[in-house]
Parts: sequence; C-alpha cells; structure tokens
Amino acid sequence: MRNLDAAFSALADPTRRALLARLARGEATVLELAEPFDMTQPAISRHLKVLEGAGLIVRRVEGTKRPCRLAPAAITEIDQWLGLLRDALAKNYDRLDDVLATMKPKPRKARR
Repeated sequence: MRNLDAAFSALADPTRRALLARLARGEATVLELAEPFDMTQPAISRHLKVLEGAGLIVRRVEGTKRPCRLAPAAITEIDQWLGLLRDALAKNYDRLDDVLATMKPKPRKARR
C-alpha cells in the first residue's frame, strides 16, 4: 500500500466508508454510488478521488462511464496491518492469563 496514513485518513469519513461498503457488493458507476446520498455527483466524485488516491479503489474507463471497484490488495494490506495489532493484543491477553493463573487468591476474612 502506498500509505497507511492516506488509507486511514480516507476511511475517517463516513461517506467514504459507505462508498467502500457499497463497492464491496460490486463495481458501480459514480451515478449509482451517488443515488443513496443527499449529495451532488461532483461531491461523490471528490470522495472517490480521495479513495482512489489512497489506493482503496480503482477506476476504469468504459465509454463515458468510469466504473469503480475495490482494490483488494489495498484492503488486504490494511487487514494485515490490523492483524499485527490483533496478534499483539492476543499475546498481551495470554501473558495476563499466565500471570493470573499463577496468583493465589487471598483468603477472605469471615464477616461477623
């Protein structure tokens, strides 16, 4: 991936996340992507340009249309980076489990 910072910056916007979610179902044109939004086509195009610049989508030319689709390699790279974090967290929890397993509970005082 060109830049994780660019990808996460692009993902910070809810409209762009919604566009990616729609593209997860398959290729779509700008007009198709703009349908559910209360936004102009040029505004959607600007969002798509950010996603394309971050390497999250690719466009192709088909006559006058420019269908967009997800860039699977970019999504995979983000997932791999997040996987490193998941693995680190799992190791931390495993170490905590080991520590807790070696601790002996303190005896409780009887209540009167």
